[in-house]
Amino acid sequence: MQIQLPYGKTALVIEAAPERVVASRIGEMTPDAPGAALVARAMARPLGSPPLWQLARGRRTATLIVSDHTRPVPSREIAPQILAELRRGNPDIEITLLVATGSHRRTTRAELREKLGAAILAQERVVVHDAFDPASNVEIGTLPSGAPMVIDRLAAETDLLAAEGFIEPHFFAGFSGGRKSVLPGVCAQRTVLANHCGAMIHSEYARTGVLAGNPVHADMEAGAALARLEYIVNVVIDQEKRTAAAFAGDPRAAHAAGVAFLRQYCQVPPVWGDVVVTTNGGAPLDQNLYQCVKGLTAAEATARPGAVLILCAALSDGVGGEQFYRDMCRCANPAALYEAFRRTPPDRTVQDQWQTQILCRILARHRVIFVTDRAMRQAVEAMHMEYAPDLPAALEMAGPGELTVVPDGVSVCIC
Repeated sequence: MQIQLPYGKTALVIEAAPERVVASRIGEMTPDAPGAALVARAMARPLGSPPLWQLARGRRTATLIVSDHTRPVPSREIAPQILAELRRGNPDIEITLLVATGSHRRTTRAELREKLGAAILAQERVVVHDAFDPASNVEIGTLPSGAPMVIDRLAAETDLLAAEGFIEPHFFAGFSGGRKSVLPGVCAQRTVLANHCGAMIHSEYARTGVLAGNPVHADMEAGAALARLEYIVNVVIDQEKRTAAAFAGDPRAAHAAGVAFLRQYCQVPPVWGDVVVTTNGGAPLDQNLYQCVKGLTAAEATARPGAVLILCAALSDGVGGEQFYRDMCRCANPAALYEAFRRTPPDRTVQDQWQTQILCRILARHRVIFVTDRAMRQAVEAMHMEYAPDLPAALEMAGPGELTVVPDGVSVCIC
């Protein structure tokens, strides 16, 4: 059968037997109401928590953590309803919207307008978290890993902390959403780096779809508890980035329910292959090589020892992640660089180390062939991978062996 592989804004085609295809069922999600109505329904029946309007009673201040410009969270469907319910319970409550940038760059005013809408931006107090400003962050405890929990003061000192978010497979935290709004969302850089350090990434449980035993997830949950996160609204989105389901209430209970719902559509068993072909989901997710490490972890999860991995990605914005590129180019041996990162103390972790470490883990075990624009050939080869101008050439380079196809490496959870 012919399989469509998302590639930039187009698609490539490959022939494969149906039983050799590892694909999610995200496309089968069928919401029974518009997104805003799904959110309202979830908030009316919160999981493990009183309704938000009841939580707001007697509180002087509330901080709502909202996602930044890098996350496809439908904030316009969620934030207005959270604000309305807070004020339903307490008309005089002072609300701050805190934008969870993690250690990303600051979200611009234009991006906030697009994210939240002009009305909220004009009427509400909106503050962008700064992970790099010591004065705006405060230490509130110690995480299970031993790392300090340093968080934005607006989150630490509020009377009521709530968050929005969305749930998708995550390549080392298991799943996004829930506790991730706090850590890394509104934490200081040193806490983010410690959570993403070499020892944490080295864990065999720091994988897509794995929560039990995952030390990254454990620190994130502990961080949310230390921050006294009381209430979340999380959604699951479909292939068109529309809300397909919503979950509200206690952070652990609502997140667990959302994960259980999503697993029905994204979790599949491996189909072991000698040659594994995948993508990073097409535009905008395959715009740079840095992001494509996520797709490669899906291929890794269904590959036999020594298998060849082929990733098809347009890379319209190049490599992405300057430190990531420099470290990969400078290393003589990916396995040795992986070991060096594994031994790096948490307080010596550098930006993007985790992405480099995961790519080195893959390269230490597999040949990786990149199908992309010819302009990227030099960068791909400098980073210890092989370049192919098209998919037939890549398959010929890979040689004989049983083929497995993962059409969208970022939408599937192989475990």
